Amino acid sequence: MKKHRFELRVDGVPYEVKAIPFEYNDETRYRVSYNGGEENIFVWDAQMNRMCAIDNDASEIPWFSHFI
Repeated sequence: MKKHRFELRVDGVPYEVKAIPFEYNDETRYRVSYNGGEENIFVWDAQMNRMCAIDNDASEIPWFSHFI
């Protein structure tokens, strides 16, 4: 699986995001970090048609609240 890197701006603040896919129980999950910080685990939620955090610490990511 290929590591992804992209940049985005939220309210004018730049973020460098890295996402590394991995398999867990036949499901693709992603280790996501921004600006070189700690990794958080995300998974694709088909019912909601978006990525969702599955660890509690991700709720503290400043830009994450813009996407929920």
